Amino acid sequence: MTAPVYVDKVEVIADLRLRQLHARADWVDREFTGLIDTHKNAALLGMLGIDLGAMASGDVVASRS
Repeated sequence: MTAPVYVDKVEVIADLRLRQLHARADWVDREFTGLIDTHKNAALLGMLGIDLGAMASGDVVASRS
């Protein structure tokens, strides 16, 4: 079993705002806490066009601790 991987919601919001998707950024800000589980929310991140591979390695973390 692999360790869960999380992305900081601030990074997701910044990416959406950079692409002028302010309503979606506002929704992500309301719906998620600080870290977003990339496995559990893979379909949502894909729909939002979030490319985890393009994010800096420090923005994606392997655990919450």
